[in-house]
Amino acid sequence: MSDIRSHSKKWRRPIPAGSFSAYVLAILLVGTAVGLRWALGYLTKDLQAFTTLYPAIIVATLLGGAGPGVFAALIGGFICSWEFLNPHTALLPMSRADQVNVLIYAASSIIVIWAAEHYRNLTKRLRDEENFRKLAVDELAHRLKNKVATIQSIVNFRLREARELRDDINSALGSLMAVDDMITSTQGKGADIGEILSAELGPYDVSRVAMVGPRCLLAPKLALTMALLIHELATNAAKYGALSTAEGKLSVHWSLSDDRLQLAWAESGGPPVNPPDQSGFGTRLFSRALEQFDGKVDATFAPTGLTCELQVVLPNLPEHASAVFKNVSPKSAET
Repeated sequence: MSDIRSHSKKWRRPIPAGSFSAYVLAILLVGTAVGLRWALGYLTKDLQAFTTLYPAIIVATLLGGAGPGVFAALIGGFICSWEFLNPHTALLPMSRADQVNVLIYAASSIIVIWAAEHYRNLTKRLRDEENFRKLAVDELAHRLKNKVATIQSIVNFRLREARELRDDINSALGSLMAVDDMITSTQGKGADIGEILSAELGPYDVSRVAMVGPRCLLAPKLALTMALLIHELATNAAKYGALSTAEGKLSVHWSLSDDRLQLAWAESGGPPVNPPDQSGFGTRLFSRALEQFDGKVDATFAPTGLTCELQVVLPNLPEHASAVFKNVSPKSAET
């Protein structure tokens, strides 16, 4: 399989403009075009002399550049003029009709070569820009990982005595790194809300977690913000909520309405939940993080478990929103 892939990559490599291979290809294309014109001559006598040359000129220019295109036009025009205009009487003056045909062919060839070369250059420029963009995204992702690793080292050193706080910070940084990897895999377009939830809730027993909602690609900034919020919810559920006991269950549903993303987080079967006496880090984080997206959060600390509803405004309605992300186990479906 690897050999097949390597051969396919070789075939996809562009031919260098003006190379020896490009001129050989031009000769082969002209030979094919002349042979096709010669064969079609048996079917009709009204066929123009240069009809089959134009595709050969276009392909020669697209693949090999303007030089091979001009070369194909010249040798093809000479052969077809000799063979199909006044066969074997090239020393005699051409008729007025043949002269017009040659002029039309010359003018058309110039236009075709110019257009094909322009398209080739434009395609090459777009390809180079795309390769540069991918390289830049990969380089930024690599640097970001190095920065996060440095930050984690500083946190581990400075908070070596505060183990719980140190672990919480490292866990949040790890969550951001996971989302950054998702954004990198989409070449900077963003991350899917379902994949963010899977990354955050993956370490827990999936048989107790139900996640259902449409495919929704979040912009990079919003994706990172949602990752932090979901990470905070998951951490609290693992420490104090439904995921802290073997019987607890978690249900996460989200939907799209106009330009809004609505996410409902519902825990059940865990220990009794009491409202906090004062606004903690999580509450402040939620409020400040969602302000920039014109969002809001409603949390209910019910005896059966925490329920939380998040709403954010999406700058652009995500594409492919009709596809559904679904991860429901038989046990969690009862939630």
